Amino acid sequence: MNYKHTQIGYLMLVVTLAVLVFFTRIQMMARAEPPSVDSGSNFLVTAVMVLILLILASFYSLQVRIDEKYIRIKFGYGIFQKKFSLNDIVSAKTVKNRWYYGWGIRGWLWSKMWIYNVSGFDAVEIKLKNGKTYRIGTDEPKKLEQAILHSK
Repeated sequence: MNYKHTQIGYLMLVVTLAVLVFFTRIQMMARAEPPSVDSGSNFLVTAVMVLILLILASFYSLQVRIDEKYIRIKFGYGIFQKKFSLNDIVSAKTVKNRWYYGWGIRGWLWSKMWIYNVSGFDAVEIKLKNGKTYRIGTDEPKKLEQAILHSK
């Protein structure tokens, strides 16, 4: 069974836009000041701002695809990706993440679990043969769970 769904993280889009506006304002204020002797630090500050924006923008969405062999997940424009072999999956079930699990890519040591999420609290938890547990956030958990179970 093939499956493909993209969930948009609207809060992350708003946060990225707010940070962009903030950084733009800082740059405009810096250009209004008389030029400083050290222009290298201005370049470094601008480079760090661009890096922060690229990282934030990379978490604006989470795409989940299932083909004949793999579950593939991709954040945003693809810097952060992960794939799971369907043959390695022991179980899949719909779960609710706790509010403090957060969004993005998170590792939880005491529960030995990795979470991939862009919005909301719904997820599908998969357990692999090697004992590792992963949660894939989604706004359609039952469909994703069924797609995984029917693809095995």
